[in-house]
Parts: sequence; structure tokens; C-alpha cells
Amino acid sequence: VQLQASGGGLVQAGGSLRLSCAASGRTLSSYAVGWFRQAPGKEREFVAAISRSGGTYLADSVKGRFTISRDNAKNTVYLQMNSLKPEDTAVYYCAANSRTSYYLSNYDSWGQGTQVTVSS
Repeated sequence: VQLQASGGGLVQAGGSLRLSCAASGRTLSSYAVGWFRQAPGKEREFVAAISRSGGTYLADSVKGRFTISRDNAKNTVYLQMNSLKPEDTAVYYCAANSRTSYYLSNYDSWGQGTQVTVSS
């Protein structure tokens, strides 16, 4: 499956953004989808994931602020990010796998990434 991440941008602290991960080539409902992020000089880290059945998983650092959802009719997974903080600044990637996982090595297909910058 080919993935296209979009929706990043520059936002002030406390603001919101919604990232989209659109799929082509395959039906995204057949996959678990994860969001990961990588800040400059840091390793890529897990942010959120949604299972094929809609179960959601969030990193502790984003619980209460981010939500992940999927619209199977649009073949898209969303990451709604509220109450953004400067430490959320990173390139955000979506990835697909047959099973939900917190580990990036378990994901087979990756989107190209979208930059999120949160100013203080």
C-alpha cells in the first residue's frame, strides 16, 4: 500500500492541526496504521496507532491531546493534534502494517512524512 501523509504546518503553542494519511493501491481498512515522529537529532518514536477494528493506542506524551481515527470510505487515517506544544515539533510519518504495533520496525509501508512546527 502507498501512503501519503499531509496536513503539517506551522502553528503556535496551544493550537491544533489535523494530519491525514491517505492510501492508494490497497484498501487501508485491511491494515493497522501507526503515526510516528522524528525530531531533529532524535530517534523516530511512536505517537499513535489504530487497529483494523478501530482500537486506538496513544503514547503517554500525547494522551489527552491527540486522537487517531480512520475513515474507511475515504481510505484515510487522521491524527488530530490539539493543545500542541513546542516539543511536538517533528516530522510526522504514517505507516501501515497487518497488525497493530508500537514498534516502527514492524511496519512495512511508510509515507513520506509531513513537518509539524510548533512555535512558543
